[in-house]
Amino acid sequence: MTAIEPDEQEDKPLDPAMESVRRKMVRLQLVSAGVMLIMLMAVLGAIVYKVTRNDTGAEAAQPAVSVPGDAPLSAIAALPAGFSVTNVSLSGSQLLFYGSLPGAEPRAIVFDIRAGRIVADVTVRTN
Repeated sequence: MTAIEPDEQEDKPLDPAMESVRRKMVRLQLVSAGVMLIMLMAVLGAIVYKVTRNDTGAEAAQPAVSVPGDAPLSAIAALPAGFSVTNVSLSGSQLLFYGSLPGAEPRAIVFDIRAGRIVADVTVRTN
């Protein structure tokens, strides 16, 4: 058998240049581990946020006017007498009637179905 000398079993101290490099490497490893830990916590926080928050997007996607299944919704939009409608547009629970009165400038009238009344009457002027 070969005998192992005690000098080979013990770690010899490094020279000062190598000790400096070793310290820099340990510091770099600690900084990298800290950054990775912070990123992991951010990802876990985002996952917890997504899982626990209320889904308001689903509520916004539903129509603004709920129509009962057994009867249609009925409303009367009282437009001015002689008003000529050229275009109609629907947005949520509001109808936009675009047209004009004879001999007058074009107008946009907004009717809210939920409120059952005209909510805006806009005169459209061109320069």
